[in-house]
Amino acid sequence: MRVLVMTVVHHPEDARILHRQIRAIVDAGHEVTYAAPYTARGVVPRSWVTGVDLPRAAERKRLTAIRAARRLFKRMRDEVDIVLIHDPELLLAVVGVKNRPPVVWDVHEDTPATLSLKPWLPSIFRPPVRYFARSLEAAAERRLHLILAETAYASRFRKPHPVIPNETWVPDHVSPPGDDRVVYLGWLSHARGVHEAVEVARLLQPHRIAVELIGYADPQTRPLLKDAVAAGLLEWRDFMPNDEALKRLDGALAGLSLLHDEPNYRHSMPTKIVEYMAHGIPVITTPSPRAVELVERYGSGVVVPWRDPGAVAQAVLRLHEDTGERRAQGQRGYDAARAYHHWPNSARRFVRELESWVAKPGV
Repeated sequence: MRVLVMTVVHHPEDARILHRQIRAIVDAGHEVTYAAPYTARGVVPRSWVTGVDLPRAAERKRLTAIRAARRLFKRMRDEVDIVLIHDPELLLAVVGVKNRPPVVWDVHEDTPATLSLKPWLPSIFRPPVRYFARSLEAAAERRLHLILAETAYASRFRKPHPVIPNETWVPDHVSPPGDDRVVYLGWLSHARGVHEAVEVARLLQPHRIAVELIGYADPQTRPLLKDAVAAGLLEWRDFMPNDEALKRLDGALAGLSLLHDEPNYRHSMPTKIVEYMAHGIPVITTPSPRAVELVERYGSGVVVPWRDPGAVAQAVLRLHEDTGERRAQGQRGYDAARAYHHWPNSARRFVRELESWVAKPGV
């Protein structure tokens, strides 16, 4: 099976795209051409894919990337057996092209809901753009195959579609959590709690507990993080490949998930929570429904109120003082992640879905 994977929005080292899905396709013996914004992101393709460079779609500058992806799609449509796209923008690059192979859209966000989080989109334009996004999703369902990252996304579509959840690789063994460092792994933005994380670092500094943030920060929050680093409040490691970033979780006191109460987060399971559990560290999370469900079901962490850095700091200090509870939460989380959220369990099903659509390409 020859697979073309395309993204113009996500980082080429995106965990779901590269380290889970593409890795699963390659491990199953298939060939992958991975088209992504390598130059724009300052990275090179992995040796186990054939890389093709595309422009990056960012903020209001998206048409150039969409046009480049459409040209590539037309050029390669006779050279591949199936195409996997990861951005709503790329629906415009594939819909309407004749004599094409099967196309799969991996739906891993609530597109209309995310528009409320885009600072570059004026509020007056958000309602019509949301309407357009819903119309585009309806057209995609009629003409493409869909994979959903969350069961909650099913209500946006008329027909059932396979759900391939955002799981992670769970190591065979992990170290017990330490007592002097808390971590955050993921995209950094206002809605994801970056301001609270900085204040938590300030509150923990007298207790000599470090705060380490790992991930790309949007333009609106980068100045805040640079100032915090300059003031010695925290460590900020910009974007790291997922396989390298996950190693930074080992031995931490706890992992932070400080999402705000936004529509796009209410029905999504924060992948970082599963990643923290997979590395045997307690979770400290705000009360988004899926996060609460996960943490309370497995006893793998602490739930704190929205936008309350003081409560976060107190939760960290309690775990710092109670070694037994800290290790017990970490162990319970690890056991649950290994049993129920280990990516290889879903990887095989994901590859089988692609293979079945190649064998029977009709939507």
